[in-house]
Amino acid sequence: MLTNRTVRPAGVRGRWIALAVAAVVFLILLELASAHYGFTGPTVNLLHDLVGPPKSGPVLWAGLALAVVRLPPRARWTAVASAAGIDVLFAAARFAFTDDRVTFGNGALLTILGIAVLASVRWSGPRRADALKGVGLGMLLIVATKVGDAWLTITALTRPMVLDQYVQTSDRALGNPSWVMGRVVDALGPVGYQVLHTVYIELPVGAMVVALWQLRNHWPEHHLVRTFLLIGILGPLIYLVFPVVGPVFAFGADGGAWAVANVWPHRVPIDLAPHAVRFDEWTPRNCMPSLHTAWASAIFIHSRRGPRWLRILGAVWLACTLTATLGFGYHYGIDLIAGAVFCLTVESALREPGRGWGWFRWRLLLWGAAGVTAVLVATRFLAVQMATHAIPAGAALVGVLVVTILGFYATFFAEEGTPLWAWGHPGERAGAADLGERLSSA
Repeated sequence: MLTNRTVRPAGVRGRWIALAVAAVVFLILLELASAHYGFTGPTVNLLHDLVGPPKSGPVLWAGLALAVVRLPPRARWTAVASAAGIDVLFAAARFAFTDDRVTFGNGALLTILGIAVLASVRWSGPRRADALKGVGLGMLLIVATKVGDAWLTITALTRPMVLDQYVQTSDRALGNPSWVMGRVVDALGPVGYQVLHTVYIELPVGAMVVALWQLRNHWPEHHLVRTFLLIGILGPLIYLVFPVVGPVFAFGADGGAWAVANVWPHRVPIDLAPHAVRFDEWTPRNCMPSLHTAWASAIFIHSRRGPRWLRILGAVWLACTLTATLGFGYHYGIDLIAGAVFCLTVESALREPGRGWGWFRWRLLLWGAAGVTAVLVATRFLAVQMATHAIPAGAALVGVLVVTILGFYATFFAEEGTPLWAWGHPGERAGAADLGERLSSA
């Protein structure tokens, strides 16, 4: 009997099943590790957000935005209104009976689960598929955030020694930009600080604006959420290899008694005998690479195919994020270079999957992996040499990033007559013939 069902190839189903099993096993192991170290794991935190005060309401609402992006307009706005109403009820109850701080997000999470149940039980065909895909993306974003929080806690508990002295010494090759931008942010005053702080902590909001534009009409073969998730999965693994807390902690007031010195951002320490130092058990070792830079770079890249307002948003978000990461003392300059190269490497693996896995893609991946590795190795073992030969070392660091950018641009964005600074304008997108020529030349 003929049906209209689309049958997936066995290999595709097998890969998805394997990924699902691996994800479940990883979550179980992470829960066991969380219990071993005495803090709440990601699954328990997610269950807590159903009825308890959520720790990150914007992330839950960003997940809801993904869940409803492909729903029919009436269902979409009904879901949003329902989530808002539930949030108001929860907030009012907490304010009246528990005196807790006003939080939000319960309604978003409960509505996502409600959409999943409704789509599974009542809907069928494309409507059901669109709803479940959206729910899957939304829940992936939320769960990934919970996993990231748990992983950061593990980095603090399992890596007592940090390598900040090596990074700060090496960063002299770039002119210690965190110290420079720290003074710039101080000069901006409270208004400038608040703008940068809002952009920095609400990174998911900027990402969701770009992602919703990409997903508004169809499910593209590649979108921002895929890059965001893979950056969040792979990046924290490096924290265990290269634990760094950041200048405001290692060299500033936020480090308290654990700080090497309280000099950030007014005086640059000069130490040509760097060594690992012991730090506290609660500050995440999440500096190298800068994932905020990687995520903001992904927002910038994915905004390039959008309308002018979206391209402006992507550029402003990247500029403000880079300023904040340095100006708040959360990162060194080398962290940002490593984060940007890391982002372009991850994006190179995911972008235009229809083109396959030719040398055009492998050369970017191998170069990017080698570049990040070289930055880490040089920072750890050549810090003094980089500080004493600042000009060639700084040129080499910047050169790694510039070559990565040019290679990425030439592979995925370059078209005849399109200057580098105009890359990605939707009117300059190559047609099918141009793409065929690029494929054959690659």
